[in-house]
Amino acid sequence: MSVKEDIAAKLKSAMLARDEFLTGVLRDLKSAILNEEIKQIKRDEGLSDEEIEKVIARQVKQRDDSIEIYTAAGDKARAEKELAEREVLAKFLPEPLSEDELRQIAERVISTGGFSIKDMGRAIGDIKKEVGTRGDGALIAKIVKELLN
Repeated sequence: MSVKEDIAAKLKSAMLARDEFLTGVLRDLKSAILNEEIKQIKRDEGLSDEEIEKVIARQVKQRDDSIEIYTAAGDKARAEKELAEREVLAKFLPEPLSEDELRQIAERVISTGGFSIKDMGRAIGDIKKEVGTRGDGALIAKIVKELLN
């Protein structure tokens, strides 16, 4: 079952269960996927699972940013709502890599690529291509910076 089919099935179940929260989150996700399909001019063939995972990862990142902002502002209720939405969305992503796993991949990519500190952006890009949505961009950047210094 593709990621898009899984989302559609879970949306149908949420609607039948009259779960307004889950229905809203999944409808928003379907909308984000549709917008990306239109943006990439892939409305007829649809996005691949990898491209859909990137959309979901972007949605999770938006929730993380909102949680941080609401928590700093003292709005606990909104922060909790964003956290609940984030948890629903994260279920559609593959298991994230640990810091140790990311460090091993980064060491291998950097050693084989012959990167210097000037090539930090390119090194991060190469690592992100390899790990996809399983790696946190900020953590990858931190590890690459440590390894290149």
